[in-house]
Amino acid sequence: MAELKVIGVDIGGSHITSSIVDLNLLNLIEGSTFSVKVDNKASKDNILKCWSMAVNQSIEYMDVHDEIRIGFAMPGPFNYKKGLGMFIGNNQKYESLNGVSIPAELSKYLHADKMDFRFLNDATAFGVGVASMGKAKDYSKVVAITLGTGFGSAFLQDGVPQVTVDNVPKGGFMWDKPYKLGLGDDYFSTRWCVKRYKEITGEETIGVKEIAEANNDSSRKVFLEFGSNMAEFMLPFLIKYQPDLIILGGNVSKASALFLPALKNKIKDTGLQVDFEISDVLEEAAIIGSAKLYDSYFWEQLKNTIY
Repeated sequence: MAELKVIGVDIGGSHITSSIVDLNLLNLIEGSTFSVKVDNKASKDNILKCWSMAVNQSIEYMDVHDEIRIGFAMPGPFNYKKGLGMFIGNNQKYESLNGVSIPAELSKYLHADKMDFRFLNDATAFGVGVASMGKAKDYSKVVAITLGTGFGSAFLQDGVPQVTVDNVPKGGFMWDKPYKLGLGDDYFSTRWCVKRYKEITGEETIGVKEIAEANNDSSRKVFLEFGSNMAEFMLPFLIKYQPDLIILGGNVSKASALFLPALKNKIKDTGLQVDFEISDVLEEAAIIGSAKLYDSYFWEQLKNTIY
């Protein structure tokens, strides 16, 4: 079998990680992984320079005489088909990249002559990754959830994202669907936990880890509400899709022991039979998922649904 190496890139809110992926083995090439911190409020050029610092180090491990293929796990809002930033009004990250063509502009900073770029939503890339090499690979219908600075989701069948079918929300995204006084993203993220803990206690906290470590009645109340709300919000989508597995990843999922019982119980009370897993890989899964955009069989199933 011919060796097939692709660069996979995970774009986070505060850093970028780049690595070479062996698509035959679905693993990261040892020594080719590099991370660089990024100020997502910085100028376009500063952000692209930081991104290029990581990607260029991975490129050094490639044969630059060949076309360098780079798959990106990219947060939204983003035009994944065109590689175009759509971050206006996001008020959280990468607003200076709004309207910017990443293939056209990032290429200026990369040390290669021939390059090709493909893009996938970061939560979808995580789902593709775990469905390919993680705990989810033994299940047919999977819902992958990322819980961190934002709320990401992907609906997969036999490892392929379902984005335009009738029984999933458009794109497989739930973050932008209405819930209570806002959107899903407002309730299932670090900032909701921090905000709710302050409402209950009057205390400022840095993040979910600090709230979990408090281990008091107030922190337990926060996580009980988080799990119950999440079940209430997701149930209409889950009932429609009938998944075999829900797999959770991201920093908030590290506190799953505190909110998962409420989430599971409320879902199972409806009669929906579904397994739950907490992924121990996030970034690696997203990198592998983005690199899989260059798996020809996978790409043929996905390319006409990316938008």
